[in-house]
Amino acid sequence: MNLADRLRASLAAAPPELLLVGDLPEVRAHTDTPAAVLVAITDRQNPGLILTVRREHLRTHAGQVAFPGGRIDPGEDEITAALREAHEEILLDPDQVEVIGAVDTYRTVTGHAVTPVIGVIPPDLPLDPHEHEVADWFEAPLAFVLDPGNQQRRSALFQGRERHYYEIMWENRRIWGATAAMIVNLSRRLRWS
Repeated sequence: MNLADRLRASLAAAPPELLLVGDLPEVRAHTDTPAAVLVAITDRQNPGLILTVRREHLRTHAGQVAFPGGRIDPGEDEITAALREAHEEILLDPDQVEVIGAVDTYRTVTGHAVTPVIGVIPPDLPLDPHEHEVADWFEAPLAFVLDPGNQQRRSALFQGRERHYYEIMWENRRIWGATAAMIVNLSRRLRWS
């Protein structure tokens, strides 16, 4: 079974309990801005996951690790938006993406309803970060980030309350917050081994 078929089969299984907003159920009560991200998985013997590092000068989430993605523009669906954003951010040609499908929406504390779109891409594409938005990109081993043993639950004070979030450390890269939570959701959904 090839990677795309394996992913489709895993997604077709009954979904487990997923995270919505960590421990912030009150976030669900307000209107969310629709957004989409591309979960680009490299088609190699040991698949990888493409992630970006946001530039330090950005207004929100500066310097954080993220999936390529952003707001859904009028007239777009999640898939179109995720592919457009990945092209804008890292010059990933949409024709190189075999779309597997959209998965469970994640609601963030910043008021976004983010739909991850899973896609399989050829390995070693010549990706190029957008000079104003993306400082860098990297490929983390899919098996590593999906391993629950590497997904650490942390807490911090936020707006006077203790909040919980997930953190995944890979080669001095800190993947945390919404990106890590979406990876945890994906891990629970795919049951990857």
